[in-house]
Amino acid sequence: MDRLSINLRRIAVFAVIFILVLVIIDFNNRLEELDRLQKQDSILQAVATQELQTHTALQTQVGYATSDQAVQDWARQYGHYIQPGDQAVIPVGSAGGAPAQQTEATPSPTLMPNWQIWWNLFFGSQ
Repeated sequence: MDRLSINLRRIAVFAVIFILVLVIIDFNNRLEELDRLQKQDSILQAVATQELQTHTALQTQVGYATSDQAVQDWARQYGHYIQPGDQAVIPVGSAGGAPAQQTEATPSPTLMPNWQIWWNLFFGSQ
């Protein structure tokens, strides 16, 4: 009977050790999953921050584009409009001045075939 209780005690100790090993393995797997999810969370937070900054910048651009100042800036720069009190300046050529000189385009050189280039190198130009 004493021998049987020792065997039951050993079996119980080995069973408890086996269960502890399984719990430790499961705990390790959960820690790895937590680490992976935390890394993914930090990446997603960075992406969300970038998207929020982009959204804010676009809202600022929309706010400017719908303002009166944007219309005035466009009218002065691209529409060539003036406001009352402005003096329009229109460049005009001088009355007795010489007309602008016309430059003639230089003709592009014609390419010679390879055999003619070699011929000229060895025997002189034609």
